Parts: sequence; C-alpha cells; structure tokens
Amino acid sequence: MLSSNMRNITFISSLLILSAVFQIAVAFTDGLLPNGNFERGPPSSMLKGTKVMTRNAIPSWEISGYVEYIASGQKQNDMLLVVPEGSYAVRLGNDASIKQRVRVTRGMRYSLTFSAARTCAQAEQLNVSASSQSGLLPMQTLYSSNGWDSYAWAWIAMDDDIDVVVHNPGLTEDPACGPLIDSVAIKALFPPKRTNKNLVKNGDFEEGPYILPNTSYGVLIPSKIEDDHSPIPGWMVESLKAIKYLDAAHFIVPHGSRAVELLAGKESSIAQVIRTFPGRSYVLTFKVGDASNACMGSLMVEAFAGKGTVKVAYESKGTGGFKRAVLPFKATGARTRLVFWSTYYSTRSDDMSSLCGPVLDDVAVVSVRHPK
Repeated sequence: MLSSNMRNITFISSLLILSAVFQIAVAFTDGLLPNGNFERGPPSSMLKGTKVMTRNAIPSWEISGYVEYIASGQKQNDMLLVVPEGSYAVRLGNDASIKQRVRVTRGMRYSLTFSAARTCAQAEQLNVSASSQSGLLPMQTLYSSNGWDSYAWAWIAMDDDIDVVVHNPGLTEDPACGPLIDSVAIKALFPPKRTNKNLVKNGDFEEGPYILPNTSYGVLIPSKIEDDHSPIPGWMVESLKAIKYLDAAHFIVPHGSRAVELLAGKESSIAQVIRTFPGRSYVLTFKVGDASNACMGSLMVEAFAGKGTVKVAYESKGTGGFKRAVLPFKATGARTRLVFWSTYYSTRSDDMSSLCGPVLDDVAVVSVRHPK
C-alpha cells in the first residue's frame, strides 16, 4: 500500500501529465509562438561567440545551418545591429533555418507574421513554409526607416501538427551574412462573407494578419507571385511590390481598426473579384486618406471596376484624414474585378526615403436600380 507522500507525488505527476496533454491538444490561434521573440536563449556552452552550435539550443526552436544569437546593440564591423522588440534576435546565415512545430486546426487558414532586417547581403530573401506550402519573400526593398520590416504570409493547414519554417536560401562569401529574424507570430484567419449590403468580402480589411503590438511599422503583405493564400482574406496583391497592413493603434485609419496603404505607385496594387449580374448597375464606394505617418503631398488612388474607372486625388498634410469616393459601373459578366493602385510614388517627409502612399479602406459594392 502506498504511503501518503507517495500518493501525493503520484497525484501531482498525473496532474502534470494531464496538463501537458491538454496543452498539446489545444490548437494555437493568435500571438507570438513560444519563445517567438527569442528572449530565451541558448546556454553559453552551446554558443561559439554568437554562433549557435546545437540544433535544439534555442528553447522551443530547432535550427539548421549557420544561425547566430544576436543581442541588441551588437556590432558587426561598422554596423550596429538593432533588435525591434526585446533584447535578442537570431540571424540566419548561409542556408540557415529556424523551425517550430505548432498544433493548429486542420483545414483552417493561418497567417505567419515576423520581423526581419537585412544585414550585409544585398539580395537577401526568405523562404517561409508550413504544411507543405511555401513562399519566397524578397527583402531588397526597405519600407521602414529603422531597418526592420514585418512580413506576413498565409497558408492552409493540411494537418493538425505542422512545422513553421523560416529559411535563408542565400549563399555568400561570408557565411554569417543574412537577415535578422525576430517576433514570430501566427494568427487564425476566418473566411469573410459577402452580404446583401456589400458584395465585397472583407471590404473594411478588419480580417488580416497578426500585427505585433510593440512595433509601429505595420505589416507588409507580399505580392500574389510570392503568396498563393492572401493574409488579407478576400483580397489579392497583384503587383510586384508589397502593400502595408495598418492598425489603428499606430496609424490613423478611415474606418474601423484596420486599413491598407498602397506603397509603391502602380507597382503596389490590391484586387478582388466579386460576383455580379451582367447588365446590372452597381456602385463602388471607398475611402482614401493618409495614415498620419508623415506621407505628405499629392496622393491619388486609381480604382477600376469592370469598364469603369475613377481617379481620386487626396492632398495629404501627413496628419490623418480621408475622403469618400464613388464609382458607378455596369457589370459585363458574372465576375467583376475590382483593382486599386496608387498613381504616384511618395516618400515620408521625416526621413525622405521610406516609401509611403495613400490609405484605402471601407470598400463596398451595392446593386442599384437607378444609378446617379
């Protein structure tokens, strides 16, 4: 017969086992992955300088290739390495990757958000993958003034347990050259539906990727070429350049708590295909403004719906504001493509280098009997 102490130990052990099983069974929804900001680092015995020497040295992560554990303020030659959140990040050198296994819900769409910064390589790019799907994200264009950008990429979960991987496929003379990675998070995305009041899905952009709360530079949405499943459900980025997903916590948005910024003139466009009836009249409405991010001067959004088009000029003081635009059109088929792009290339007035542009929000299409 077990003693009282032995029974207590057995009971506590059972609780710990049940707790672990319960945690494994719960699907991840929103937020940073475990140790997603890399604040828990490897033991000093598993480091050679900054290089991580053991595959499982970084808690919650598995690494391969030349991976470094970087402290904020660390110097590389004449370059100061700055971390966007917390005190630590990782750097992916030649053919290096970080991987974490995550419990998700099969069949659901998820988006991955992470912060990245170029270091010494000029043509850096990242391959992100999950659940047998992958995307190649170029990093040649820097969109923020502090050297860091946040990126989003989406996928459909094909299994309950999947590996999220961020990989640097580059090979340079210096094996340590490669991008810094920090703040890795995921978010479950719910498919938007059209209504009888709006034929546009997710027209207010409220459904979208996770925005890191301690960053103030939004999230870049890659083009359709790099991303088969958009992190903004209902919308496609058809251009060569990214667009930026904004939140009301750090920017002024015309409607609700989310919007998009068209960053790179006609190289930065967003589109959606809606269901229509041939010959029927419709009205497209949307809002154009600025995000209060020092994007000053003449901004313009061009909108297309079927054979209809409109140019909406907006004179920005860089302090927020918007105007409403209207485009009547007649459908010529069962599907009508809506496209929005920025006419001009603009840069922020505070650093004269960061790309910026007009904000688009509150997009709606309704059927009308007698359009005016």
